[in-house]
Amino acid sequence: MIIFAPKETDSSEARAALTPTTVKKLVDIGLEVEVESGIGAGCDHSDTEYSESGAKIVTDKGSSLSNADFIFRVKKPPSEEISILKEGAMHLSFLDPFNDIESLHAMASCGITAVSLEMIPRTTLAQKMDALSSQANIAGYTAVIHSADKLNKILPMMMTPAGTISPAKYFILGIGVAGLQAIATAKRLGARVTAFDVRQEALEQAESLGAKALRIDLGDNSSETGQVYAKELTPEQLEKQREEQAKVCEESDVVITTAKVFGRKSPILVTKDVIQRMKPGSMIIDLAAESGGNVEGTVLDQEIVTENGVSIVGIGNFEGRVARHSSQVFSANLGNFVEHFWDQEGNAFKLDLDDEILSGCVLTHEGKIVHERFLEQSGEE
Repeated sequence: MIIFAPKETDSSEARAALTPTTVKKLVDIGLEVEVESGIGAGCDHSDTEYSESGAKIVTDKGSSLSNADFIFRVKKPPSEEISILKEGAMHLSFLDPFNDIESLHAMASCGITAVSLEMIPRTTLAQKMDALSSQANIAGYTAVIHSADKLNKILPMMMTPAGTISPAKYFILGIGVAGLQAIATAKRLGARVTAFDVRQEALEQAESLGAKALRIDLGDNSSETGQVYAKELTPEQLEKQREEQAKVCEESDVVITTAKVFGRKSPILVTKDVIQRMKPGSMIIDLAAESGGNVEGTVLDQEIVTENGVSIVGIGNFEGRVARHSSQVFSANLGNFVEHFWDQEGNAFKLDLDDEILSGCVLTHEGKIVHERFLEQSGEE
């Protein structure tokens, strides 16, 4: 069976879906691997490295797309490439399914088995395949590094003959994978960190990393839903949350927001009136910018400065800024996915839609959309 990994069609995307290390792993279990020439240019892997790991380097992208049994990508495929995929092929990538139903219908009509990496269950068994978490982890780190570079002050406390320099103050809103890494990174750099999440368990995790937890009584809304995503708040709960958060934002040098509700527009956590109360030179990094943003005034893929001197950073692909390592873990996630379901004796992929992992992430199969949760949330029949 053949795996093909093409270059990403988005010119701003530096990540590669496959790295030489994962190529070797897949070849060793009996798969043929093809990669498009130049796939690793953005993450510093040469064609020679891929070739030495066992991959075939191809320049005829269309031919490989139409012959491969598996297609590995980072982002969803362009519409013009879906129609040339082989019927029965499996396509693995981030698909953004709730915002691009048309692509799902196209993949279904072409007989493609579409795997949405966003929807891999967050379970212990599936952890090694969880690309969403691995990329969020890197985004949390990179967001803090970006802020440290742009901020007009240092992060740690320093005692000098001229006096003591106070540490920078960070406020992390949303303590998921990205938030926890942001906390850990900011603490390692010496910042003073406060964090908030509606889940009590997440607040305890933040405290274990040395952050101060902002505790707000929002009533009975602190439990988790499904795969460790926070529940969507009521308008009243959001207003109370914003009031308490505003007090911390006023004193913070950097605010990093990470709150997402899967399949829906991200909630606004930082409003314009809060931003107006923040200090000149302070910064807000909105890691939810791609799903609508947590900050009022966020512009996707732009950094803007408000009239009162607050920077709002809406960069949508922080993980792509360190493409070498984000490609490494992404590729490993895909390799682990295939290896987990690979039957070496039969030299075949074991596709069982009753399996808890596959039932969670396979959206289309044999000509139709098959994911029940997606059908319910999208309103499709």
